[in-house]
This record gives sequence, C-alpha cells and structure tokens, in this order.
Amino acid sequence: MIERRYLAVYLNDHLAAATAAHELVKRAASSNEGTEYADVLHELEHEIAEDRAALVRLMERFDVARDRLKVTSAFIGEKLGRLKPNAHLLSYSPLSRAEELEILCLGIDGKHALWRALLDLEQADERLDPEELQALADRAAAQRAEIEPYRLRAVEEALVARARA
Repeated sequence: MIERRYLAVYLNDHLAAATAAHELVKRAASSNEGTEYADVLHELEHEIAEDRAALVRLMERFDVARDRLKVTSAFIGEKLGRLKPNAHLLSYSPLSRAEELEILCLGIDGKHALWRALLDLEQADERLDPEELQALADRAAAQRAEIEPYRLRAVEEALVARARA
C-alpha cells in the first residue's frame, strides 16, 4: 500500500517541475525559431505537455488534488528566471540557450526518475500501470538522448570564442 500523504507531496512536486519545464521549453522554442534548435524544442514542448497530462491523470487515479500554490509558484518562478541576464541585458544570448537546454535536461532526468520510481513500486498498488510507466520512462530516456547533442552544441557556441568576420 502506498502512503497517500507522501505520494501527494511527491506527485505535486513533480507537477510543479513539469509546469515550469513546459513554460521553459515554450519560451526556448519561441526564442529559437529559425535556428537548428527549433524543431527539437517544438517536439519536446509537445511531449512535455503530454507527459504533464499523464502525471495529472495519475494524480486523479490516486485522488491526489493539485497543489495550486505549488504549481503557481513554479510557473511564476520560471517567469522570474527570465530576468537573469546572460551577458546580454535585453536580448537572447547563446548562454541563455545553453542554460535553458541544461535546465531542460535536469527536468527530463527528474521526470525519468519519477517514472522509474513508480514503476519500481507497481506491485504496491494496482493503480500503477507498469506498461504506461515503462513507456513514460522510455520516452524520458529518449528525450534526454535526443536533446543531449543540442545541449553540447549550445554550450560550445556560448563558451568557445570564435573569430568574428
């Protein structure tokens, strides 16, 4: 039997993180229109929204109410994070892209950890669907693998000095 009180906190923490990640990837996709990063970010935006919806459905299955304060705080926190200058005061910088991709990687790693942990507990409660959880864990792993080369390229673009033409 799963301890409902702790499960509620755990799932709401992940919902808050998923909310912030979705806002971040939407901004990153918009800021990278017309670049080599746009397609992967738009696809990730769609998948993060689907993963967040899967988490909400899981919460409903367990009758876990959404902690609106926690989710709203994460939403606002992501917006406030935009105020941090990344060597450019008013414009998007290569460092902005690199840091956004790194934060998205951390979020994907956290989401993967959630699905793997719940998969490990599937014997404790029949409401945990092992096939669904495995598919979600696999998708998180695929997202992480897909975004990694883009993250590395963005860090290189931000940190390696290039001769100006």
